[in-house]
Amino acid sequence: MTVRVGIIGTGAIGREHARRIEQVLSGGKVVALSDVNATSAEAVRAEIARDARLFETGEALIASPDVDAVLVTSWGATHEQYVLAAIAAGKPCFCEKPLATTAEGARRIVDAEVAHGKRLVQVGFMRRYDAGYIALKQAVKSHTGAPILVHAAHRNPAVPEQYVTPMAIHDTLIHEIDVLRWLLDDDYVSARVLFPRKAARSHAKLRDPQVVVLETKKGVLIDVEIFVNCHYGYDIQCEVVGEDGIARLPEPMAVEMRLDAKRQNAILTDWKDRFIASYDVELQDFLKAAAAGTASGPTSWDGYVAAITSDACVEAQERAGEAVAITLPARPSLYN
Repeated sequence: MTVRVGIIGTGAIGREHARRIEQVLSGGKVVALSDVNATSAEAVRAEIARDARLFETGEALIASPDVDAVLVTSWGATHEQYVLAAIAAGKPCFCEKPLATTAEGARRIVDAEVAHGKRLVQVGFMRRYDAGYIALKQAVKSHTGAPILVHAAHRNPAVPEQYVTPMAIHDTLIHEIDVLRWLLDDDYVSARVLFPRKAARSHAKLRDPQVVVLETKKGVLIDVEIFVNCHYGYDIQCEVVGEDGIARLPEPMAVEMRLDAKRQNAILTDWKDRFIASYDVELQDFLKAAAAGTASGPTSWDGYVAAITSDACVEAQERAGEAVAITLPARPSLYN
């Protein structure tokens, strides 16, 4: 079966997903496009999905009988309305993070999916599909013993002026919030945020870097450095300290060179290059599940938990190192 896909939002990530479906992956075809910027949707149709029909609204695209499954890659504040519409239509939906911009919005999606009685939503936490993280999870499970500590870092070379302090949580740390919970098979109970000396390349509306300290139910302590003006490259690090040993996330494959009296290898500068393969795998997983009328991978519940945790981290930013409790409601059986 070829899954007929409609894409809502044809910016950078929407365009990339359209390219994947049309040129890289199997089992899907882009048949519909919608964007508030009609020129953007027209450009994606002209360059990538020539047979796609353009829709004025996302709701009209979702309602079309010619669309089997929906990709929501629009502005974050619109995600909730489109995901809820897809659930109401009974159509599998892939939603890029965030699932919703508030925990309350994410909970409404969880409740709608539970009421529907079947999983329909996959959230775009692509790191769960990264070969390095998968290998790290296996090493932690099989070799290093029970985890005690996790040291992680999320570094970007630079961010624009409109990137402000809370975005370090909602736009950046959100990936660690999800992937570390998956890696440890554990939930968070508290968050603290510490601010060292402000980096010179930061701007007036951003405190950078910062360190987020999370504690889990099983007693694991996690520290994550967020440094979004590190200048030297896009650098993702993760080390798990266990009872019997230590496991580290592998570096991206790079050729080591000896040049100019130095031993060196290149460091990536673009997040899309670092995780390009995992985007392919996650979307192929979605197409496979959508062909059966359901969803796989990260769930609406995962998106909801990430929203609750990120809200607590933003509160902790404002409370100068004080711990903020993270309390989760009971997990619906649909997500067990």
